[in-house]
Amino acid sequence: MSEAASGTSSGISAGAVAPDTAAPGAAALEITGLCRTFGAVRAVDEVSFTLPAGGSLGIVGESGSGKTTTARIVVGLERADAGQVLVKGRARTGGARGKAERLARAREVQMVFQDPYLSLDPRTSVEAALRETLRLHFPGTDHPARIKELLDQVGLGTRAAEALPRQLSGGQRQRVAIARALAVRPAVLVLDEAVAALDVSVQAQVLNLLADIREETGIGYLFITHDLGVVRCVTDEVVVMRHGRIVEAGPTATVLDDPRHAYTRLLLESVPRPGWDPDRIAAARRAL
Repeated sequence: MSEAASGTSSGISAGAVAPDTAAPGAAALEITGLCRTFGAVRAVDEVSFTLPAGGSLGIVGESGSGKTTTARIVVGLERADAGQVLVKGRARTGGARGKAERLARAREVQMVFQDPYLSLDPRTSVEAALRETLRLHFPGTDHPARIKELLDQVGLGTRAAEALPRQLSGGQRQRVAIARALAVRPAVLVLDEAVAALDVSVQAQVLNLLADIREETGIGYLFITHDLGVVRCVTDEVVVMRHGRIVEAGPTATVLDDPRHAYTRLLLESVPRPGWDPDRIAAARRAL
């Protein structure tokens, strides 16, 4: 497992390691002037936003809007051409020097991907995956107790500990991915279409679980999604991206109920409903 893919939760139990120190009162995540270019394409263009400690912010937009590239820069999977990423007041721009700094950065921000089956080693049991993460980041602590705590926190319990990914449902695998991310006690959890591959009823269960975890731990969430229903359900604020730029931002209810930008209105009108006219939506998209 890569250092950046290791993961954690909150509430400090016996034998657990306290989170890395952070600037008092700092936002969980602060992005300023972020830019990333691929050839002639400006995938991310002067993007700035702030995620308060314990907050939940959604980034929405169509494919190619720049939302996933932004998330990958935040996590450290992509490098920005310009701009700054601060987590709890600490800069993440520039390369990490040495293993200790790479691990410290991994503990700050964790990512949960859309397909949990691809992000889990098919040969490794749930318990072994969590133990590997804890051994990498917190050697010498009480790993069995922490593993039990993590499984309980994501609603799996110890019965799932010996299971391999193929023996679990999609919802259960996503809970394992969340547990692994929580294992390192991050300040920010980036969720990239994390419920898009799940059935609607399972989506609701996982979103309720995430809401409970945020209330218990004070972790900050950055949701990357195209699903406006998910955004309305689980975020406090939302950023709308198009062609790499932010076209609208604000409190979720305000943006979704009273959108100011034509592109935001188009996204809302694109959600199928009675009387929905896909030809009209396509024509409006071409005209925008």
